[in-house]
Amino acid sequence: MAQTNKTPNALINESSPYLLQHAYNPVNWLPFTDAAFEKAKKENKPILISIGYSACHWCHVMEHESFEDAEVAKLMNEHFINIKVDREERADVDMLYMQAVQLMTGQGGWPLNCFTLPDGRPIYGGTYFNKGKWMEILKGLSNLYLENKEKAIEYAQNLTDGINQSELITTQKQNDLAIDKDLLKASIDKWKTGLDNEHGGPNKAPKFPLPSNYQYLLRYAVLNKDKELLKHVELTLTKMAYGGIYDQLHGGFARYSTDILWKVPHFEKMLYDNSQLVSLYCEAYTLTKNKLYKEIAMDTLSFVQQYWYTEEGCFYSAFDADSDGEEGKYYVWNQLDLKDLLGEYYDVFASYYEINDTGYWEHGNYILMRAENLHETLSKFNLTPDQLNEKINACKDILKQESKSRIMPGLDDKAITSWNALMCTAYAKAYLSFGIDEYKQIALSSINFILNKLSNADETLLRTYKNGKAKIDGFLDDYAFTIEALQHIYLITQDEDYLLKAKNLTTIALKQFANQKSDLLYYTNNSSSQLVARTSEVSDNVIPASNSQMALNLFYLGAHFGMEEWTKRASKMLNCVANEIKQYGPGYSNWGCLALHLLYPFKEIAIVGKNVNEKLLALYAQGLTNAILAVSAKDSSLPLLTGRFNSQKTMIYVCEEQSCKQPVETIEEALLQLG
Repeated sequence: MAQTNKTPNALINESSPYLLQHAYNPVNWLPFTDAAFEKAKKENKPILISIGYSACHWCHVMEHESFEDAEVAKLMNEHFINIKVDREERADVDMLYMQAVQLMTGQGGWPLNCFTLPDGRPIYGGTYFNKGKWMEILKGLSNLYLENKEKAIEYAQNLTDGINQSELITTQKQNDLAIDKDLLKASIDKWKTGLDNEHGGPNKAPKFPLPSNYQYLLRYAVLNKDKELLKHVELTLTKMAYGGIYDQLHGGFARYSTDILWKVPHFEKMLYDNSQLVSLYCEAYTLTKNKLYKEIAMDTLSFVQQYWYTEEGCFYSAFDADSDGEEGKYYVWNQLDLKDLLGEYYDVFASYYEINDTGYWEHGNYILMRAENLHETLSKFNLTPDQLNEKINACKDILKQESKSRIMPGLDDKAITSWNALMCTAYAKAYLSFGIDEYKQIALSSINFILNKLSNADETLLRTYKNGKAKIDGFLDDYAFTIEALQHIYLITQDEDYLLKAKNLTTIALKQFANQKSDLLYYTNNSSSQLVARTSEVSDNVIPASNSQMALNLFYLGAHFGMEEWTKRASKMLNCVANEIKQYGPGYSNWGCLALHLLYPFKEIAIVGKNVNEKLLALYAQGLTNAILAVSAKDSSLPLLTGRFNSQKTMIYVCEEQSCKQPVETIEEALLQLG
């Protein structure tokens, strides 16, 4: 029996939207604090650590089936100390217990439910369980702990040892494999066997739009003149843009497609996906000049700006998959409503957006997908491209207006530092790619929000912000992506203070996240509340690994500041994953981008003079694959710029391994030097 609890539990005082969703459950939820563990020890009860996030569909299902149920809650409250965790706020907790569950079951996901001893060592776990199975597990584990505690402790110790052993293997192994072009080729050749060259992406479902994968494949294809691979990347970007995974009406991407056609999305939208996809489409546009990519990047930024960007300069985290209790309800349309709303325009709209067997989903509803054969629509209705665009835009305006009467998906209105930094970088890259000044202003507003609201007086970072309050020590990804964003803000402003801030933040990170036995860094800082094991984030996923991004930061900043020890450290970090890159390239694609910098001719481009911004935008728009840019409108002491300022001219220097060609004044001459 579902129960709406009139008395809130301890989560009512939290700021996380996900935790607040559970604040009126009859389960006596506690937040993840030392006090919760002390309570477990005092009452001699095992702990349930239940992890999810606000936009997670199956998290909601399990809540409705079990956590709102009085019978289930009674069982949980009597026998366990129950802790609810927002995985986005406490990514360290999620990382640790995800690893535990994966070691136990071979798979993971959310909701993530892990049972532990009172000290936090894991005993048993899994993901979603229906009510019947969940009650069985609660009873079984309660009995185990009460009647055979030694066995429970043995399980927990073995599992914790397994986590620590896995960490040792990941971070401290001696890698005898050298990263070279042959290794990358072997990795790419293996990767190619799993590609879908009809629909784009991998040849399996579900399909995630993994931006770092396609960024790496795009760069590899360009550097190696691999036309087959370039064609696959372009196919993938086009299919995603035309598919249901892309919100054809409002802009922005859903988290993944449940099928091979990019048709039926899991409807939640995440800031981290959309930020990286904007960056990817911007880069693809500069390299291919495909106008579709520019359109998708700009429409996605419009969506972000309208729904997630705040006056303070921060970005919200996510939209839920569900609205009005149904997944996808906000986004899908039935034929009768469309005909009624669009009138004489319906037939054109239906042809353009696949209101047919292709776009049909379920229960009479259609997912808007863009028809690939535009010529067919133009011919069928005897329209010019401009006339078609006019009609389609009119239809979109009507449907957007109608959408306002629908219940919006739930909004996760907390700000996560690393995700905000990713979107800051996306706006900076969009400015560099398209020259639209508004993008520059939003990027500046974003970085200033991070520096002013998510930073302590000593420049260390905090993780999350809501209702005027920042909290939780920053994790390595918060540092890694903020450092990346600062480098892009330096580019678009030509203000070296941002580059110096990136350098200072890197110095802090190297100290605070140091692993004395490895070149790789821990995910949590040295002073953070200790979990039962300390782990490192190494493989690239929907967000690149914090270690791979830190390695790239060290490489770039080593070049900017002439710090050879940082450049060497980046190379050493890369070497730690040489075997992994060879075996499974898709899991190490951001590392692959660093490998390309180290193995292929890498250009250092300096632009100095009063018209530096104009030249920068013109050169960036040509597409740069393996280069670093240094810019200044005045005299500079940075190694790539020193002694090069000329108040009368704007000069472009193209260098490689600190050996420079004759400085030139035009973009055309610079492009010739770049080859």
